[in-house]
Amino acid sequence: MLDAINLTCIRDERTLFSNLSFSVSAGEMVQVAGQNGAGKTSLLRLLAGLSQAEEGEVHWQGKTLPRNRDVYHQDLLWLGHQPGIKTVLTAFENLSFFHGGGDEARLWQALTEAGLVGFEDVPVNQLSAGQQRRVALARLWLSHARLWILDEPFTAIDAAGVEKITRQMVRHTNEGGMVILTTHQPLALSFVRQIVLQEAQS
Repeated sequence: MLDAINLTCIRDERTLFSNLSFSVSAGEMVQVAGQNGAGKTSLLRLLAGLSQAEEGEVHWQGKTLPRNRDVYHQDLLWLGHQPGIKTVLTAFENLSFFHGGGDEARLWQALTEAGLVGFEDVPVNQLSAGQQRRVALARLWLSHARLWILDEPFTAIDAAGVEKITRQMVRHTNEGGMVILTTHQPLALSFVRQIVLQEAQS
């Protein structure tokens, strides 16, 4: 279980949110919503352990992230605004780098699911923005992490790709995983819980 406890986030002397608490349990998909500038990405970065809150704590399995960092990183798949891939490597080489020692057949399956077959040997810096995003998202078919934190995963992805990625997220939660995401795309899933960020009152 992931617990956010009384989180307060301040950026550029502006309070984005304060005293924010919630929990995410196995099998849950949670969408962080709110207007632009409300702090959605800032919250995801706090949950991923990439930045620190002004106040409050994030717990994983009952322990604070600093006390549980190694275990947490093994349990976490983070995909941020930037694809987070190595542009001098090909799509296949990127997946091999992130999931070294894995079954090569699984790498090919991930490339197929992500719509990258035929582009697997092209250096990433020669791919379109949507294709680069697909290289990062292909990890959804390879990761064994229990918690996925995804910041705008559907950016530059066509409708068919959005549907396929959504199905993979649903499969992950059905298998006991957790997904926390932001998206401007409507999610036609009745079981998705929303956490709506509103600017803290000064």
